[in-house]
Amino acid sequence: MRVRLVDIAHARSGDKGDTANVGLIALDPRWYGLLEREVTRERVAAHFAGMIDGDVVRFELPNLCALNFLLHGALDGGGTLSLKTDAQGKVYSTALLRMELDVDDAEIAALGLPKAP
Repeated sequence: MRVRLVDIAHARSGDKGDTANVGLIALDPRWYGLLEREVTRERVAAHFAGMIDGDVVRFELPNLCALNFLLHGALDGGGTLSLKTDAQGKVYSTALLRMELDVDDAEIAALGLPKAP
C-alpha cells in the first residue's frame, strides 16, 4: 500500500549558497522509524533527479523524530546568482512531501498510518 509523506510528516526548507536544506519531521513519533528506513539519501537523490546537480547528504535527528537533507547543487549558484524561480530553496520541502512510500498493510495497521488516497 502507498503512504504519502505529506500525510505522515511535515517539512521545512531553506538555503545556504547553492545548497538547499530540507528538514523532514514525523507527525507522530511512532512514524520516525519508517522515515529513517525508507527516506534514504539515495531515494531523495532519485526523487530530485534533474533538479539538483550535486550530492545529497542525510543527517538523523532521532531526538526530534526528524531527518535533515542537504541537497548540494540545488540552487544554480544560490539566491544572488540563480535565475531559478525559487533560488532560496523554499519549495524543496513541498516537493519532498510529494514522495510516496510502499509500506505493507501489516505495518500500516501496526503504526496507524494513513493510506494514500
